[in-house]
Amino acid sequence: MSNTIQTHPPFVTTSMAGLKRNTPPMRLFEKAKRYGIWNPSDIDFRQDVADWQQLDAVEREVLLHLTSLFQAGEEAVTADILPLILTIAAEGRLEEEMYLTTFLFEEAKHTDFFRRFLDEVAGVRMDLTHFHTPSYSEIIYTALPAALQALLTDRSPAAQVRASVTYNMIVEGVLAETGYHAYFTALERNGILPGQRQGIRLLKQDESRHIAYGIYLISRLLAEDAALWDIAERTMNELLPSALGVIADTFGRYDAMPFGLEESEFAHYALSQFQKRLERIEHARGATLEEIYTTTDLAIQQNDA
Repeated sequence: MSNTIQTHPPFVTTSMAGLKRNTPPMRLFEKAKRYGIWNPSDIDFRQDVADWQQLDAVEREVLLHLTSLFQAGEEAVTADILPLILTIAAEGRLEEEMYLTTFLFEEAKHTDFFRRFLDEVAGVRMDLTHFHTPSYSEIIYTALPAALQALLTDRSPAAQVRASVTYNMIVEGVLAETGYHAYFTALERNGILPGQRQGIRLLKQDESRHIAYGIYLISRLLAEDAALWDIAERTMNELLPSALGVIADTFGRYDAMPFGLEESEFAHYALSQFQKRLERIEHARGATLEEIYTTTDLAIQQNDA
C-alpha cells in the first residue's frame, strides 16, 4: 500500500493569479448572487388556491401535465449535475466551478417550488408519471443521466460537449424553456395563479443563466478543438426530434388545448431559440477565447442565452 500523502494543488486565490472577474462564468456568478436568491417558500399561493378551484377538469389536467414534466426534469438535473461540477473542478477552472455551485442550489430550489405547487395548490398526491411519454422519457430518463454520469469515468472534451449539449441545449434550451414559456403564457393571458407566475418568472431567470453558461462551455471547447463539432451535431440530431416530440405529445393529448395555447406557436418558439444558440456554437469553431468572451458577455447583458 502506498503511503504517499495527497496534497492540495496551489490555491488560486492566494496566488498572483487571483480570480478572473472579467470572465463570463464570474459575470454569471455575479448575476446568480444578485438575482438567484429567492425562496419558493416565500411565494404567496393563496390566490392560486382560489383560482385552482375555478378551473375545469381539462384545465387542471393540462396544468398538472405541464407541472409533472417540469417537476421530473428539475429533479433529474438536481440528481445528475454533480459529475459536471466535478469535471470542471478537476480541470482547475475555479471561476467556472464557483458559478456551477449555483446550478445545484437552483435546480434543487426549482424542484422544491413545483412540489410546493402540487402539494399546496393542486393538492395532489397521485402518480403523475403517466404524462411522461416515450419522447420525454428518452431525454429525461435515459439521455440526460447517461450523458452526465458518463463524466464520472470520462472527463474528455468530447464527453463534456455531449453532456452540455444534452443538458443545456436540449433539456434546458428546448424542453424547459419552451415549456416555461407556454406555462407562463397560459397563466398570464388568463390572469390566473399569480404565485405560480411569480415563481416561473424567477425560475426562467435562473435557467437563462444556466443556458448561457452551457453555450459558453460548448463554445470554449469548440474553440479549443473544432473537431468536437461532430459530437455536438450528432448529439443535437439524436435528441432534437424527441424534444420536439414532447411538444407534439403534449398538444396531441387534448382535443382542444385550453388557455388559448397553439402548438405551432410553441414549436416555432422552440426552434427559433434553438437556432440562435446553434449559430453561436457554430461560430465558435476557430474562434479565439477573447471572441467567445465577447459573444457570451453580449448574451449575458441581453439576458439571452
